[in-house]
Formats: sequence, C-alpha cells, structure tokens
Amino acid sequence: MVIAVTGASGYLGTHMLLSLMDAGLDFLAIDREGDLPEALQGKGAAVLDVALEETDRLVEVFKEHGVTGVIHFPGAGSVPKSVDDPLTFYRNNTVGALALISACSRAGVKHFVLSSTASVYGEPERIPISEEQQLNPITPSGASMAMAERMVFDVGTSNGLSIVTLRYFNAAGADPEGRAGELGKPQHLIKVVAQIAVGTREEALKINGRDYQTPDGTAVRDYIHVTDIAEAHLCALHYLVAGGESVTLNAGYGQGASVLDVAYAAERVTGKTLPQEDGPRRVGDPPLLIADNAAIRSRLDWTPRYDDLDFIVRSAISWEQQLKDKSAS
Repeated sequence: MVIAVTGASGYLGTHMLLSLMDAGLDFLAIDREGDLPEALQGKGAAVLDVALEETDRLVEVFKEHGVTGVIHFPGAGSVPKSVDDPLTFYRNNTVGALALISACSRAGVKHFVLSSTASVYGEPERIPISEEQQLNPITPSGASMAMAERMVFDVGTSNGLSIVTLRYFNAAGADPEGRAGELGKPQHLIKVVAQIAVGTREEALKINGRDYQTPDGTAVRDYIHVTDIAEAHLCALHYLVAGGESVTLNAGYGQGASVLDVAYAAERVTGKTLPQEDGPRRVGDPPLLIADNAAIRSRLDWTPRYDDLDFIVRSAISWEQQLKDKSAS
C-alpha cells in the first residue's frame, strides 16, 4: 500500500508524513514547493514537484509508484486571507480538488481522504456542530471547500473511489517530539501566542472582539492538536481499506477554548504574563465553533492522544523556541 500525500510540505502535510512514517507505511510526498522536516530526510522521502492541475503527470506518478490511496491537504485555508484573495482559494481548494480527483479516477486509485474544514458550516444553527447541519459558509475559504467536498464525492463515487471527508476544526500545536511544526506567518491564534511567548513577535496579543455571546466575550474554538488530526486521517484511510463506505466526519475534541483561555494557558506554561490589547472583530469569525465528534469516534478507530489545551500550547511554544534558537545559531 502506497499513500500519496498532497500539500506534503505544509503544516498538516508534514505531520501526516510523520504519522505514516511512524506507522511504517510507504508514502509519496507531493507539493509544488517546500522541504520536508529533517526527521523525514534520508528516509527515502522526497517532495515531488507536481501541480494538481498537471493531471496527466499525476496519473503517471500514481501508476508508476503503485499509489492505492491519496490524502489531500488543499493549499489554502486561512479564513481572513480568503476574504482578501478569494480567487486563490477557489483555484487551490476547488479547482485543485477537481483536478486531483480526476487524476485519481484515471489512475485507478481506490481510496481518497479529503482534509476539509469546519468553516464549511459558517455560523451554525446549533453547537456542538454535527455533520448533518446545513452548510452555510460565510467566507471564500469555507465556500471553496464546500464545493470541493461535493465535487470529490460526486466524481469519486461515480468512478469507484471510496472517500472520507474530514472537517477538522482548529489545528494547533506541533509534533510532540519536536520534529515539525507550523512555519511561516501564523495562520491561527496559538502560533501567534507562541511567538509572543518566546519573543519572536514583539507585540501584544490582539483580542479581536470581546463582545461575543460566549462566557468571557471572546471567540471560542475547538482546538485540536495537529498530530491528532494527522492520525484521524490515517484512521480514515485504514477504515476505507477495510471496506468502509464513504462518509463525512468532523475531526475535533468536542470542547472549546476561548481566546483568553489560550492566553491563560500560555501564561501557565511559561510562568509569564502575556501582553494583550483589544481590537475589532474580524470578518468571517463566528462566536462559537465546537465539533460534535460522536460520529468520528463511532466510525473510525480514532482516540485523540493530546486533548489538553496546555499540552497543545506547550508544544507550540517549544517549536517556536526551537525555531528561534536555530535562527540565532
């Protein structure tokens, strides 16, 4: 069994490769740019520079390497960025998914795991959010992924693929062994907090809105450790290989933490006060996003290992400190 991972050099992709390596599975890393973590180098792994739009080339690669399953991490996911640059998100998330599922169909790939997002729900009617709730995305990020979900399901099932779509909530943290973490500009709150905590970001934490209908007035999210997300994708793959039917599942812990909860967690981890300042609400930010994760727990053999806010924040801070020390040397 050979598994192709797209978006392999990104935040989620690198942790997915580590999970596959730790499980002793053969994999193929596909991305247009970026390098793999040192832990993966010298392990027979390399990033193949193939664009998703190069369907003929992808078909050749899948057939050449005997790929039986694909785990797809779309290239664009930041909600605020999608509001400013929707074209990039529709191109990467929607058009890219269509090209990839087409290549999988032509190459005879049997199993497909799509990494989607809770932003497809928009501002949900009920909390926690179950998979049966109507999709009502309020940003291009969510809308582009909702379209990708439908296309992947329609095209894949008509061509004999079995599919699991995982709508993950807020990915956070870093590999517990320090082998990988989020690089580049922060996409999520916890990386921002970690950078402030280690001093690579010399500014206060901006609290974007204190007037939400939440216990402390700040937005609440279901933060899930990135390694638990990767392992959920691996469990989804095993489920399909064992003959499981196509399904869409939430990937979250089923509990939320507010912006202030995250700040207090950083203070507990470091023993230092985290500076704060108030700012306006961001466009496209619902007050509450918490998963109903009953379905994923019943359908997949998935048990989260890092369901602890302090652990998630500590792993993120450790990673940022590692990056800071490496930069200094």
